[in-house]
Amino acid sequence: MTMDACVIERLICEGISDAKVTIRDLAGDGDHYAVKVIAESFRGKSRVQQHQMVYTALKGNVGYALHALVLQTAIPD
Repeated sequence: MTMDACVIERLICEGISDAKVTIRDLAGDGDHYAVKVIAESFRGKSRVQQHQMVYTALKGNVGYALHALVLQTAIPD
C-alpha cells in the first residue's frame, strides 16, 4: 500500500494548521518520501516534540501506508 504526496500534505496541514509542507518522492514509488514542515507552532518545542506533532498528524500511516519518511522540521525565519 502506498500513500500519495497530496494525502501526506493534506494530513499534515489538517493536523498543523500553519504548516508549510514540501515533499519529495525519494524512490519514485510513492512509498519513500522526504518531507520538510515549517510551522510557527513549532516555536519553543524540541525537535522531538515537533516530529511527534507531524507523526500525530499523519494518523498512524508511517510504517503502514507510508513505508519510509525522512522528516525535517523548522520554524519560519
